[in-house]
Amino acid sequence: MKALLELRFLHLLAISNSLSSESRGKKNLAIMSNFRRLGIMKSSIFTISFAALFFVVLFAVGARCNLFLHSTTSRTIRDALVFPSNKPQRKFKPFSSPVPLLLVKEEVNESYIEYSLTNITEQQRKTWSQNKSLEFEMFQSTDLARQFSRRVQEFFKSGCEVQFFMTWISPAKSFRRREFFALESLFKAHPNGCLIILSRTLDSRHGKRILEPLQHGGFKVLAVTPDLPYLFENTPAIAWFDEIKNGRKDPGEIPLAQNLSNLLRLAVLYKYGGIYLDTDFIVLKKLSGLRNSIGAQSMDETGNWTRLNNAVLIFDKNHPLLLKFIEEFSLTFNGNRWGYNGPYLVSRVIERMQKKNPGYEHNFTVLPPMAFYPVSWNRIGGFFKRPENPAMSRWISTKLRQLSGETFGLHLWNKQSGRLRIEEGSIIGKLISDHCVICDHLYSA
Repeated sequence: MKALLELRFLHLLAISNSLSSESRGKKNLAIMSNFRRLGIMKSSIFTISFAALFFVVLFAVGARCNLFLHSTTSRTIRDALVFPSNKPQRKFKPFSSPVPLLLVKEEVNESYIEYSLTNITEQQRKTWSQNKSLEFEMFQSTDLARQFSRRVQEFFKSGCEVQFFMTWISPAKSFRRREFFALESLFKAHPNGCLIILSRTLDSRHGKRILEPLQHGGFKVLAVTPDLPYLFENTPAIAWFDEIKNGRKDPGEIPLAQNLSNLLRLAVLYKYGGIYLDTDFIVLKKLSGLRNSIGAQSMDETGNWTRLNNAVLIFDKNHPLLLKFIEEFSLTFNGNRWGYNGPYLVSRVIERMQKKNPGYEHNFTVLPPMAFYPVSWNRIGGFFKRPENPAMSRWISTKLRQLSGETFGLHLWNKQSGRLRIEEGSIIGKLISDHCVICDHLYSA
């Protein structure tokens, strides 16, 4: 009986263990199932979190782009009213509406500012001209400017074979080897000539250092700050000058300095007489034998000129044609058309005179293009290139022989050729090497 009870107890214990094991198994399965569900939930939560984070980042980038575009647009509008320079930026006084103004050139510590007024109305340009005239240093009557007449008279007293004039309204640092070669060629052909450069920027310590090599070589060259009221007095130019300063004349979109240079050359020749040359003109032979002459830039098949140019002007003091040029400048000034107050001006005045009095002797000569403009502006590039083959060498030799005959000088058209390097063996290289007086760094210009 006792043995039977022990067997029964063992059987129940086995059943109990079996049930416990099954329960633990189910419990373990439940736990494992819960872990799986938790893993799936974690994976879902991670996916949702990543997607949310992605959209947040995307939104932030979009917002930053919008802010950047807004900032750029605002800065563009704001910069249109600011002069970019190495100085702290200076803003214009606000007008009745935004006025986009572009500074073309400005040099720190130099008396030069050149403005281009684009995309604004005529009245806004007039208002700008009136407001800025006191700040525009070319318009100011400084101590140096007031000494202009005395300095010029004293300079010419030293004895001059020919009186030459140039203008330079750009910064002094822009007067480089290319321009210096033009001065050298002038003195090569006229060692006893006198050159005055009308320039506020070269009439400085920096300008003096630029011109010193010529002065030390015994050549007579002087940079003088021009006195505009003195040069314009007793001519129609003074009325134009007053209207520009007082805001009654539209200065136009073309840089005012460029048009002022066109007027200055006329006024200084009318006041003193002599020869005006652009600073991108290489003199090849003496000009002292010429009087009251202007060069044709182009001619038609019949030999009649089609356009004149004002890069070279040779006139006596108080010549009536110069006064007509000044009058035309003052009455028909248009600051929105390039060349209108320069080459086109001298062309239309002389054409009008010749049509009005076709048989009348006007006391001036129009020289053919070979005199000063033997190559057009769109072909000047070939004159800077070295010979690359025998055919090109022959062409260069032929051109040089041609230039040595009929040509007084060569206009380099710096607007088109200013960035070209003078290559060794080129036409320009040979001309400069033959017509220099210092001959330094010929092929670095």
